[in-house]
Amino acid sequence: MARSRADLLDLFEKTATEIVEKEFKGIDETTAISQLGIDSLGMLEIVGAMERQLKIQIPDESLAGIQTVQDLLNVVEKRQTA
Repeated sequence: MARSRADLLDLFEKTATEIVEKEFKGIDETTAISQLGIDSLGMLEIVGAMERQLKIQIPDESLAGIQTVQDLLNVVEKRQTA
């Protein structure tokens, strides 16, 4: 079952908090991932954790060009319905 956009945002926030070990409050879809202090390695870890929790696969090429939380959620949402 595909999760709602709000659920995905919540999942991103929780996952990012665990991996980066820093609390993120008030993340919204327009938030730039770089503003959160998440580097590319951290991003891969977050994506990997989200893939496991959602039981989806996100091809690496889909991650190219992701700048904002919205970009990531768009990719995740597409994979949920694939």
